[in-house]
Amino acid sequence: MKTSERDTPENLEAIIEAYKRGIDLSLLRESLKLTVEQRFDRLMRLQRFAEELRRAGRRAAHDRL
Repeated sequence: MKTSERDTPENLEAIIEAYKRGIDLSLLRESLKLTVEQRFDRLMRLQRFAEELRRAGRRAAHDRL
């Protein structure tokens, strides 16, 4: 199938609908209620937590050796 045949409006709409089923709109709505500063604060806390998890994983891997 050629790209132009695959990219019909009907096919693209079906793809978009398939993606939309996997999105939790309530989380998006809650996030949009926050100020930009509040969203950045959440992001920074998430990044700190991710770094803690990476460090814990490295320690656990090292302790197994």
